[in-house]
Amino acid sequence: MKPWLKIFLFCIAVSSFVGCDQMTKNLAKEHLMDGQVISYFNNFFVLKYAENTGAFLSLGNELSDTVSFWIFIVVPVLFLISLLVFVIIKSKGMNWMKLLGFALILAGGMGNIIDRILFDRRVTDFMILGIQNLRTGIFNFADLYVSIGVVALIILYWGEKEKPSEQKATVE
Repeated sequence: MKPWLKIFLFCIAVSSFVGCDQMTKNLAKEHLMDGQVISYFNNFFVLKYAENTGAFLSLGNELSDTVSFWIFIVVPVLFLISLLVFVIIKSKGMNWMKLLGFALILAGGMGNIIDRILFDRRVTDFMILGIQNLRTGIFNFADLYVSIGVVALIILYWGEKEKPSEQKATVE
């Protein structure tokens, strides 16, 4: 497949993921902002509205506006631009699964950056998973995208590194 077509489809995927993230955050604001909590599967999946001005599990929530701006907006934007440039340069040699992993990471980062820029550093979170007292922190689809993308890329690149040694063993 032509590299420009791969990049175009990559951009469509990123845009779609960002759109879904923003749509679900808007739905959470519309239906959960009043304090309503919705539970499914005996409290395994809980919907509850929260706003986070920090990072994972509200880490950095108490930072000044200036420090927060640099750490949670400027640095991630620079990282996302670098990631996009990397994907464009390397896309010719990447398979679809790797491109999808990078698309998820880029979309997740963009989804949360959009919130931080538009809503004064506040990222909308609304999902919690867990069994009894063993629960995740509250998160959103952007967080999920980044997590899935990172895990997928680790598996894909780790599997790639394993193959040459397997081939060596069979040749010897």
